[in-house]
Parts: sequence; C-alpha cells; structure tokens
Amino acid sequence: MKLLRVGPAGAERPALLDGDGVLRDLSGLVTDIDGKLLADAAALTAVAEAAADGSLPSLDQSLRVGPPLSRIGKVVCIGLNYHDHAAETGAQAPSEPVVFMKAPDTVVGPDDTVLVPRGSEKTDWEVELAVVIGRELRYAASHEEALAAVAGYTIAHDVSERAFQIERGGQWDKGKNCETFNPLGPWLVTADEVPDPQALSLRLWVNGELKQDGSTASQIFPVAEVVRYLSHFMTLYPGDVINTGTPAGVAMGQPEPKPYLRPGDVVELSIDGLGTQRQQFKSA
Repeated sequence: MKLLRVGPAGAERPALLDGDGVLRDLSGLVTDIDGKLLADAAALTAVAEAAADGSLPSLDQSLRVGPPLSRIGKVVCIGLNYHDHAAETGAQAPSEPVVFMKAPDTVVGPDDTVLVPRGSEKTDWEVELAVVIGRELRYAASHEEALAAVAGYTIAHDVSERAFQIERGGQWDKGKNCETFNPLGPWLVTADEVPDPQALSLRLWVNGELKQDGSTASQIFPVAEVVRYLSHFMTLYPGDVINTGTPAGVAMGQPEPKPYLRPGDVVELSIDGLGTQRQQFKSA
C-alpha cells in the first residue's frame, strides 16, 4: 500500500493512493498514519481490504501532501553509507555505521519549501532511502528479525549545512537539524511492495541538472544490517525513521567552486517505486 497524509500543515488527514493513482480518504477507518497504526496488524488489514473492495471515498487530487507519518519518535541517520559518497568526501569507508540524529521537527512534506539557514554558505542536498519501523525492536539477532520490524519505506531529503556540520566544532547535529531540513514522502510504501530494498535507484536534480544517480545496491551497510545494528544501541519503536545514507554527487564532493544551494534553487528527488519530491529553497 501507498499511505500518505494530505491537507494543510498540521491538519493533514490519512489517505491512500490506489492502484489507479486515485487519492482515497482513510479518515473513516483510521485517525492518522503513525506508529500506533503501523503496529496494529488488524487495522492495516482493514485498510488493505477497504482499498481492495473500492469502498474508500476519493479526495481532491490537488491537496497538499504532508509527511506520510505523524508523531515520529526519532529520526536516526547513517552517514557515509555508500562507497562512492565516502570517497568523494575524502573519507575511508567506515568499519561500523556512522550514526547521528535529526530531530523529528525537521520533517516537512515532500514538496514543502526548504529554508536556507541564516548565515549559511554551504547548504547541501542528499537523497536517501528512509526506513519506517513498525514494531518494537531491541537486540535483533539476525537480518531477518530486523527486516520483520520494518513497516515500509519512503524518500528522505537529508538537507545538510556543511559549514555548520564540519567547521563549527565537528558536531554533525548542528548542520543537520536546521528548520525544514528533512522533507519526507510522498508515500509510506509498505514493505510487502518493496521486495528488495537493495535494488532501488535514487536520483536527485538541482534546477533540472542531474546531480545524484545511485543505487541502494552500493550501500556499505544494507538496510537489514543498519536496522539490526541500531537495535543493539537503542530501542527502535513503531514510528521511528531511519535515513540510510546518500550516494555520490553531493555539492561537497564537487570541484571548486562548489555549487551549494541558494535561495530560489529547486531540488527534485526520486526513488524507484517510492515517488518523487520537489522543493524550492528560500531564505530563512
């Protein structure tokens, strides 16, 4: 299923995109798309059955699309998780996943405006596969157990301010947690519709120019290992999100003068089967 939330920011309603591309209203069945729903197998079955029998009312296709998940518990991120991206930044491939966090309040809709922070000189782009957790997980013993805890997948744009991240004391969080720095969506695609998360193409364009063109097959630590690994350092709960890293092609890895983002720039992202995003950047 392709689950999403539509409507004004802060007042989104749960919805579903059916096989014909028609937006369907889920508000008569569920109150929202969140960790509570993802952990409720009976509720998800009811949604699937209603989608199959055609009983869900349609919605205005022009409604704003918000983040596909509400009440996110935490956003855990993996850095330097593609061989080519590590190489372009001058870093060695890590021996263990590099972990940092983004605050849930950085999450905005997939087509919402993104703010270039005040004082920013090095705002950068990163298309990423995001994993959404659907059941509580701690100390996973295998990749199979880890993947069984995954509810679905979506697109994350891990926007980053490199000067804040690298040149302002070496604490990545300062360059990762600026307002609007994690557009998410458009859909939460349930795991049964993504048979192999290591076979997805990721692309990103800036002002129509292709900048990133990679595949999750090139991840250093695949999704199953990322989820298993994290569960040994923190408990993963339904509604948690994991951004799994970005392939090569970010501004930081380009020749001088590096083409960092400026107000007015338009960034578009896509991942196979997970939809597209489009953001315009403006000054904070």
